[in-house]
Amino acid sequence: MVQKEEQVSPFLVFFLIHAIQVGVGILGFQRIVIKSGGNDSWIAVIAAAIIVSAVIFILYTLLNRHQMDIIQIQKKLFGKYIGSLLGLIWIMNWILLTVTVLSSFVEIVEVWVFSTINIYVFAFIFILLIYYCLTGGFRVVAGICVLGTIIPMYLYLTFLFPLEHTHLRNLLPIWNHSIKEMGLATRDMSLSYLGFSSLLMYYPYIKNAKSSQKWAHFGNILTCLIYLFLMVITIGYFSEKQLSHHIWATLSLWKIVELPFVERFEYIGITSWVLMILPNICLLVWAAAEGIGKVVNIKQKKVLLIILLIVYILTIFMSGRERIDMMNNVSAKLGLFLLFVYIPVLSAYSFVWNKLKEKKK
Repeated sequence: MVQKEEQVSPFLVFFLIHAIQVGVGILGFQRIVIKSGGNDSWIAVIAAAIIVSAVIFILYTLLNRHQMDIIQIQKKLFGKYIGSLLGLIWIMNWILLTVTVLSSFVEIVEVWVFSTINIYVFAFIFILLIYYCLTGGFRVVAGICVLGTIIPMYLYLTFLFPLEHTHLRNLLPIWNHSIKEMGLATRDMSLSYLGFSSLLMYYPYIKNAKSSQKWAHFGNILTCLIYLFLMVITIGYFSEKQLSHHIWATLSLWKIVELPFVERFEYIGITSWVLMILPNICLLVWAAAEGIGKVVNIKQKKVLLIILLIVYILTIFMSGRERIDMMNNVSAKLGLFLLFVYIPVLSAYSFVWNKLKEKKK
């Protein structure tokens, strides 16, 4: 049972959901989505947000029914051993997402800022920072999510600079792609929203958790608006052929930013983006550590050290574009399956299980 002093207010779910959805993926999501959706990719952004909202609704239906986290729910429905085994899959998913985020950010720093950076040292310093944050408990993690949402907000104003050179007629004609193409674009866009599955672990840490559902949806809406804003600017600024050569289209947009006190704004932007990456990693590692603590009775501090060591080793090993792409594909497929297939099936099974139990009584 979670103590009241360890819980956070319901409105903080707004920041927890939004902070986990906006991270390293927003720096280069456009190229992946536009491959299938072309100039209609902005529709895929909205469609993906609607689907994510539906999944959040299903998550809350499941969590409100049992009033416990996903590990305990699975143990209750499937028994101790099968439930624990399924819990390990969720933990693996969160660790994979952590490695994907950290290795991608390390690559961006290496390519855009310091080409001769020592990856071992940089990743180690980042791991130490994460450990320091996580030792403060979940309330500190929630606070980092708040800061990681509010402080870097000024960065979005810099994307107004490319508007001068943006041709909104590039958005026309609307819906000139097939349903199959739009479906693939929506699937690819959904990858950028992944990570909100951590709600399955921190749900018991929310005061009056049922009342936090609206804040979760508001957080998702804010994420949708930001992705939509960037997608519209990208479609108007780049041609589809140009975009195929830009791995990080969002960073490329910063090249046009001209300020009297700085020549290359992307240096400041990437540095400031640490405040968005940190909540991502902290929340995912916290969820993984909390999950392992529920599967095996080990103190969280020991679990944290083990997880962070695994993340560090995998981050070093997964350096390089090909390996990072492979990691992205694996974590994306696993995340999509767990959230968009397994969770709806689990929720339906839970409903039937509850009804049968009531009849027996």
